[in-house]
Amino acid sequence: MGPVRGKKGYWCACAVMAGFLQGGGVGKSLAEWMIHGEPEADVFGMDVARYGDYAQNKRFIKETTGQFYTRRFVMTYPNEQLPAGRPLKMAPAYSDMTAAGARWGASYGLELPLYFAPNEAFEEKPTLKRSNAFEVVADECKAVREAVGLLDITAFSRFEVSGPGAEAWLDRVMASKLPAPGRARLAPMLSPTGKMRGDLTVFNWGDGTWWIMGSYYLRDWHMRWFHDHMSDAVDVRDISDAVVGFSLSGPNSRKVMEKLTDQPVGDLPFMGCAPFDLGLIRAKVGRLSVAGELGYEIHCAASEHIGLRKMLLEAGADLSIREVGFNALLSLRLEKSFGIWSAEFTQGYTAAQTGMDRWIDWTKGDFVGREAALAERDGNGPAQIVVPLEIDAADADASGYEPVWQDGRKVGFVTSGGYGHTVGKSLAMAMVDVDVAGEGTDLQVHIVGVERPAKVIAPSPYDPTGTAMRG
Repeated sequence: MGPVRGKKGYWCACAVMAGFLQGGGVGKSLAEWMIHGEPEADVFGMDVARYGDYAQNKRFIKETTGQFYTRRFVMTYPNEQLPAGRPLKMAPAYSDMTAAGARWGASYGLELPLYFAPNEAFEEKPTLKRSNAFEVVADECKAVREAVGLLDITAFSRFEVSGPGAEAWLDRVMASKLPAPGRARLAPMLSPTGKMRGDLTVFNWGDGTWWIMGSYYLRDWHMRWFHDHMSDAVDVRDISDAVVGFSLSGPNSRKVMEKLTDQPVGDLPFMGCAPFDLGLIRAKVGRLSVAGELGYEIHCAASEHIGLRKMLLEAGADLSIREVGFNALLSLRLEKSFGIWSAEFTQGYTAAQTGMDRWIDWTKGDFVGREAALAERDGNGPAQIVVPLEIDAADADASGYEPVWQDGRKVGFVTSGGYGHTVGKSLAMAMVDVDVAGEGTDLQVHIVGVERPAKVIAPSPYDPTGTAMRG
């Protein structure tokens, strides 16, 4: 359902499988969307923009819909990977990473590495509890915290913004202050009602071009929003498949970089960005890390992806470099209380609920969502906010949507969770009522049917001062 990008005034509401159950809600949401510009509920799970053009392929449709119907009453486990419509899109270094043990998930048709198995025969078993890949992910987290981890970041979206009106347009659609030349900045994007439309990173390359980076699977969704709010003298291009890359995270990441360039890597500040000659590759580099460590995101042309991986692994061979997957990254970011889209951030939440309001530039002029955000800030504030939890778990961790209780009263739900291998604790983020959001508040969370004690903790149980990633 939703508006079809490129066809002004054209809307669809198709394949409503259970008409009596779903039809009313679909009709209500679509009417709200048409009249008010957005539906009251978060309907991304039904939004036509959650798929790209690849989903028009007849074989893809046949395989995925067939899989859905055959599994209609079959439990799908949180760590289970289903085969229909795969593999479709693959990073250039896919075969080399597979040979190195990569086990794959899929996002927006793209294969992304979840972890690197210890041997060819290793197979993760679907489960509601901690799987047999638990120790594999623990080792990858250890490598990032103590040495350096190499992660394929093909699965990030990248939009190039250029033209004489680029800066003014970005300043209007983003709620944050824009970065100075050679810098990057976290940027919430809001709807007119103040709800989230993106947790993005804006790069100012200093040559008149800007990048917007976000979640790969939101490419069509974000591009539709950009087009709907387009101005003159601005060009926005989706370069996500043309530009790919790897990230280095960990205390040895700078040493790996220094082996490959004559440029002063140490002069690039935290949240800085610049072009670098790394070996034979002219790369674009940003100094930031979702893992909360000293880190660099290295972007190159798709044709250079294989060579970049090989070069980085060779340079880090004596620095204990290790390839890691997104399962490790999810654990590492929980230890920093970093939220992610579709969990802590959705179009159903406001910036104040998620904590992203700390990035809003309240002093600048008009931007999309400013009046609504100001009204929330100056009014009573949100009824619920996202907080980090420590859970007294045994052999299972929260994964999302588990209910949160206080003495038998439901006060919220888990947005995402997992195990923090560095701090040795089961962690979660949860959307809870503000009256129970204070640090130290005792709560309870149901995990796989068992009520477990939980406590609201201070943000970032690992390196709360952020010394590691700024070092």
